[in-house]
Amino acid sequence: MSLRAWKSLAMVLFDLRSRIALILVVLAFASTASNLNAEQWARKMFTETHHDFGVVSRNAKTEHTFTIENCFEEDVHIVAVRSSCGCTTPILSKKTLKAWEKGELIAQFNTRSFIGTKSAEITLVIDKPYYAEVKLTVGGTIRSDIVVEPGEVRFGDVDQGTSKTVDLKISYAGRRDWKIMDIRGDSDFLEVRLDPVQRQGSLTNYVLHIKIKDNAAVGELMDELVVVTNDEKNDMFTLPVSGRIIPPISISPTFVTMGDVGKGKTSQQKLIVRAKKPFQIASVDCEDKRFEFAIPAGARSVHILPFTFRSELLTPEDDGSLKKVILVRTSLGEEMTAEATVSGRVVN
Repeated sequence: MSLRAWKSLAMVLFDLRSRIALILVVLAFASTASNLNAEQWARKMFTETHHDFGVVSRNAKTEHTFTIENCFEEDVHIVAVRSSCGCTTPILSKKTLKAWEKGELIAQFNTRSFIGTKSAEITLVIDKPYYAEVKLTVGGTIRSDIVVEPGEVRFGDVDQGTSKTVDLKISYAGRRDWKIMDIRGDSDFLEVRLDPVQRQGSLTNYVLHIKIKDNAAVGELMDELVVVTNDEKNDMFTLPVSGRIIPPISISPTFVTMGDVGKGKTSQQKLIVRAKKPFQIASVDCEDKRFEFAIPAGARSVHILPFTFRSELLTPEDDGSLKKVILVRTSLGEEMTAEATVSGRVVN
């Protein structure tokens, strides 16, 4: 082969190699863009993707709830959840979320088995309606010299208008002059009383009496107390506070998801209404006439309230989606009412 032929062949090979390299770059860019787009649509279901636990004590029950809301019309299915570190355990409330349905991912910080500064990356793997991965991060510092027993301030269920007190012990091993300077919190419903300090050698003990006041509002109580000490470094750590204030009358579930209801079809659901003493359901109000209620007769402390949604009553002004409030009135008085929200979609 002549020198000119060799040069021509070399130029062809060089041009071919350049084209292949360009194609590979384009494919890699397209793949990266696709992954980013896949992650972006899935991240829209989260209002937050990071949480800092701060400084916590050994044995403290430390967890954070990430809310997941399916803001799309298609069902979303989470096929797997994993954590990059044993210091954090992820717990998923449900794997399938229908349109506008909410779920929770609870990240539990393992303060029993780990100490020091720890962090973890939690990955949610979604396979429907499209594949995507969402990464959440958590972190914090677990002190080894402070132990709290029990690991949280947990009130449990508290009747509205009543108070309740729980006790908690804080133990510190180290400096002989260590002491608690202050205990802070943002809630107006909590009151803290501290017993005199007890010392034995290098061990310091405190007993806290935490009271939830009788003016606490109805609903879930998720708060924390900040303990301020005379440490020169890490002079504060947090104590989680949880509880639930129960009203005189309650309804469950408070949020009913019917999903898709075919046009001309019906959906049957039920509500459970409870009170401390027997009562009658006086009436049920809902502005949407497609809902029909079978009000039970008689007085009892627990009522099962069935209702039917008839989609054949769809009006031309409806866009197919719905979100309605159901108000249950009782014989216990004008203020003794309960509310539930029903959502769904009428499809052809």
